[in-house]
Amino acid sequence: MTELEEVLRDLTLDGGEIDDLVAGLEPHLWSLPTPAPGWTIANQIAHLAFIFRLAGTAASDPDAFKVMTAEAAEDFDGAVNAALADYAADSPEVLLGRWRAEREAVVKALAAVPAGQVVPWLVNPLPPIVLACAGIMEQFAHGQDIADTLGVRPERTDRIKHLVVFAVLTKDFGYLARGLPPSDVQFRFELTAPSGELWEYGPADAEQRITGPAVDFCLLVTRRRHRDDLELVAVGAEADHWLDIAQAYRGPAGAGRVPGQFAPRPAASH
Repeated sequence: MTELEEVLRDLTLDGGEIDDLVAGLEPHLWSLPTPAPGWTIANQIAHLAFIFRLAGTAASDPDAFKVMTAEAAEDFDGAVNAALADYAADSPEVLLGRWRAEREAVVKALAAVPAGQVVPWLVNPLPPIVLACAGIMEQFAHGQDIADTLGVRPERTDRIKHLVVFAVLTKDFGYLARGLPPSDVQFRFELTAPSGELWEYGPADAEQRITGPAVDFCLLVTRRRHRDDLELVAVGAEADHWLDIAQAYRGPAGAGRVPGQFAPRPAASH
């Protein structure tokens, strides 16, 4: 199995877990508000369907992708929110079917990209494996919102490593979203996987260090938990500042979450 095949397999598995959360819901529950202000469960699924449609089109039909994103050049966040209107009249059954189709299509499209070729994307072209990791980030974030709404604690696995790597690669996004110059100092990340394995990134002698559970790191960079509710430790002033602004997506940071908004997670046992 190639690295791309592994990421696409995990993207599929993660999508299936969210599907399991919503497939059996009574129709009225799709209108429940989620922790993302103004978004219902239906909005969360519609967002995922649109993002996957966008990524699948980028991989399979670059010219059509350019047309789709022409209006988003100046205000991508606004364009994405406006795109939700295309799903507003869908029943839960129709919406779920559309998302399932887009999940399947994006996996096929990314798998079919010739080796060494990049895929057009919103700011810069990306290798298909990086775009697939971005999809995993999207599903983690919006799936967490749905799980929080339903009072479910997702069982995270080492598949989150793809999100961890993506967040390390996009370390500067938090600065850029706030109009700040990215830091030019090296960071060291030492994160403990759900399995107990230690994942290490960055120079071993870097003075700026972040350590803690990888799940907490993913919750931080998707802004689904406030840093005060996570077991992440920063060493160095810049690392400490980064924990305040970290995000693994471009565009506005959003409201984020407030300390104590959710019940603490039970401690992991290994």
